[in-house]
Amino acid sequence: KPCEMSQCRATCCHDGVHLSEEEAEHLCGIAAKYRQRLLEYGLSLPESVIIGIAGGQKTAIREADDEELAADFPAHFPKTRCVFLDRQGFCGIQKLSMEMGRDAWFDKPLTCWMHPLVLIPAGKWEERPVLTLVNNSNDPQKRDGYPGYGSCTHCGRADAEGSPAWQVLAPELRRLGDLCGRNIYAELTAPECDWEIEA
Repeated sequence: KPCEMSQCRATCCHDGVHLSEEEAEHLCGIAAKYRQRLLEYGLSLPESVIIGIAGGQKTAIREADDEELAADFPAHFPKTRCVFLDRQGFCGIQKLSMEMGRDAWFDKPLTCWMHPLVLIPAGKWEERPVLTLVNNSNDPQKRDGYPGYGSCTHCGRADAEGSPAWQVLAPELRRLGDLCGRNIYAELTAPECDWEIEA
């Protein structure tokens, strides 16, 4: 089902987001240049909005108040929030981009606006990169004692009463296509063709 902030309360943003070097540098620049405006949004920004972790960097996090979390917040998720979230679960980076007349995803890290879509690198599952949705059985974050990440968030869960993912995630797919110079959405929605050619 589509994201419903009143229900999910930004569960996907509970632990910050892993960043490329370019994304980390960009967010540091945004936080420095627009710090006062971000604070006016109600964000609790530490001096450094990026922290180092094993294998890279991610956005800093803060402790979450119980009322900030979804009623069915996964028990295995830490009760934390990305520092760019306000107390209602809305992203200050996205709000800033929109106020500046830019695309809502313009300044956000790629992983943020693509969620729950996941780009699996070549060699992990297939010879070529795979754009997919994960589920309980193939969630790449799943391991012993940890049920996973994407498949445990509201928009990442399969729902028998939901719609096909390509319909629900149309804006994300169209935007990804724009970035790639390829009409991914049209490819997914095209009618099936019989490619058999008679000689």
